[in-house]
Amino acid sequence: MGSDREVSPNEPPMLGPESEAPTSIVPPSGVQPDPDDALLGMLGQPFNRRTPFFVGLTGAFGVAVAYALVRGIADIASVIVIIGVALFIAIGLNPIVEWLTRRQMSRGFAVLVVTFGFLVFVTLFILAAVPPITHEVKTLVSDIPRYKAEIAAGKGWLGKLAVKLHLTGYLKGKTKVNLPIAGGVLGAGKLILSVGIGIVSVVALTIYFLFALPGVKGLWLALIPASRRQRVELLTNEVFDRVGGFMLGNIITSVVAGIGTYAWLLIFGVRDPLLLGVFVAIFDLIPAVGSTIAGVVVSLVALSKGLPIALATAAFYIVYRFLEDYLLNPRVMKHTVRITPGLTIVATLIGGTLLGLVGTLIAIPIAATIHLLLDEVTFPRQNQR
Repeated sequence: MGSDREVSPNEPPMLGPESEAPTSIVPPSGVQPDPDDALLGMLGQPFNRRTPFFVGLTGAFGVAVAYALVRGIADIASVIVIIGVALFIAIGLNPIVEWLTRRQMSRGFAVLVVTFGFLVFVTLFILAAVPPITHEVKTLVSDIPRYKAEIAAGKGWLGKLAVKLHLTGYLKGKTKVNLPIAGGVLGAGKLILSVGIGIVSVVALTIYFLFALPGVKGLWLALIPASRRQRVELLTNEVFDRVGGFMLGNIITSVVAGIGTYAWLLIFGVRDPLLLGVFVAIFDLIPAVGSTIAGVVVSLVALSKGLPIALATAAFYIVYRFLEDYLLNPRVMKHTVRITPGLTIVATLIGGTLLGLVGTLIAIPIAATIHLLLDEVTFPRQNQR
């Protein structure tokens, strides 16, 4: 049965089911084609983002970006460590600056006072340490031929040890030892240069962060939503206080180490007990290895009083290191950082294993921060019904 409707000459012919127009020329809903682009055809359907190719391409691109980020972070790991250590030290010294600012002193001048005090202390220590160290080095250099002759002849406990180890031939010059002196000197020079650059960078960044710490804190709080900003500010202030407490606790344990060294050396009559006590106190500020290095140096100086006193000094530092790590330091941190002694020991072990010296330095403040967030945020939410 035919249709009585007239077909307009401008109207496109009706197509049957077998000859329907392709869907690619059907514009999406709500999209009007531009009359100027009519000759170029109509917009097609949006690309299907669920196709296997698109999903695979997106995943591969994400993996590439993640790899680039990890590789970039790994390449600048040393710079990140320097920045982190400087920021940590600045937060630890901030209570001193805040105390000075409460005494009607501007923050810039307070930072200059702290920096000047540090430089004066280092200068006085160097001036006090250089004369005896120079004297000891000169004495050692002048006595080396006599010591070498006595050891080569098998005299004393070192001579007997050299005979047992068959080292007398090397000492008498009959057997030569080939050592990579040039490579060793070059490697030592590079190490000293890198350590020096790192120390200068940390000191410079610490001074900068002391100046800019209020601005850094304000930037951090500006990133927090206004509804939670006040609580986050209180938590941030508490974290800063605990980092400062860690620095205070570390100074207390170092002073104890210095006083103990001074008393021990004074009892046995070792030279320069006050200088060596200050030396031990300074090195004890370095976590994990500081007291060990200082103990080795002091034990070598104690050799001037004989081998028994040197061995007793070494045993003293071994016992003190054990007591400091597992008795004194945890109890001091319990009052200054407000974390349990067990958590202090566990955090120090984990931090040292993961990041070495830097991990040992920041382990206790990080543990204190996590403990604070658990007590103030996580546990209250878990207790809500």
